Amino acid sequence: MSSIPMIEQTAGKGAAKAAARRGPGARKPRSGHGSARRPGFLTYGFLGAVLLASLFPLYWSFLVGSHDNTVLSRGIPLLPGGNFLANAAKVFDSIPFWKAMGNSLIVSCVTAASVVVFSTLAGFAFAKLRFRGSKGLLVFVIATMAVPTQLGVVPLFIVMSKLGWTGSLWAVIIPGVVTAFGVFWMTQYLRDALPDELIEAVRMDGASMIQAFWYIGFPAARPAAAMLALFTFVATWTNFFWPFIVLDPSNPTLPVALQLLQAAHFVDYSVVLAGAVLATVPLLLLFIAAGRQLVSGIMQGAVKG
Repeated sequence: MSSIPMIEQTAGKGAAKAAARRGPGARKPRSGHGSARRPGFLTYGFLGAVLLASLFPLYWSFLVGSHDNTVLSRGIPLLPGGNFLANAAKVFDSIPFWKAMGNSLIVSCVTAASVVVFSTLAGFAFAKLRFRGSKGLLVFVIATMAVPTQLGVVPLFIVMSKLGWTGSLWAVIIPGVVTAFGVFWMTQYLRDALPDELIEAVRMDGASMIQAFWYIGFPAARPAAAMLALFTFVATWTNFFWPFIVLDPSNPTLPVALQLLQAAHFVDYSVVLAGAVLATVPLLLLFIAAGRQLVSGIMQGAVKG
């Protein structure tokens, strides 16, 4: 009990009495206020419910796409059938599926890369450079997110027609090379993740601002840039509205090509949903391949911040 007076001197009489009640063989309380406690049953149950709800649309599409209309006319079955490959063959015969997938891959990759580059440049400028009107310009960029896309379709189509790009993939790529969301995302991230002192040190060593961005800013923005690239790729891959307006049926992206499956008076939902499942497979492969790298990049950015 020789430690009780020391506890009373350092932590007070209340802590000394608590230590005396515990006794010399009692375990010390853990620090961190319960931060080391493992998640309970409710947490795992909630996460499992969210996972099942997220997978249900894909399972529903595969379920309907694995049957034919004779089975679906009697009601929706609960288990998949054996006609998915036959319905997938009908998709390949009905639309230019592989050409549409190649077009979607080109448009999504080019758009995601350009959005990351230009949004990171703009975010670095708004976050770390001091110039007149920067705050007002950033507010204006963010305010454009409130303007519906449908309002700009007619003037944008006129511009693309004047340039002779209607029916070309450039008409889908060029309007999406940079987004207001991307600029806002990268501005907020670089403002907190990149210290001003680091840029000043690089500048004092003789580096230009472009060099400071390339060697300091871009590596620091890598976790946020990876997430932005993923979001942009998925949004571009699933975009239907503008490609449907500006592209020809002979040169479509994948969502536009899938729409051709239901252009007739009779809609074969088993074939349509089989095509939807085939169009979703590349996104699933992307998440499986890039998921671990994205999580590790986010964790590295959090530790560095």
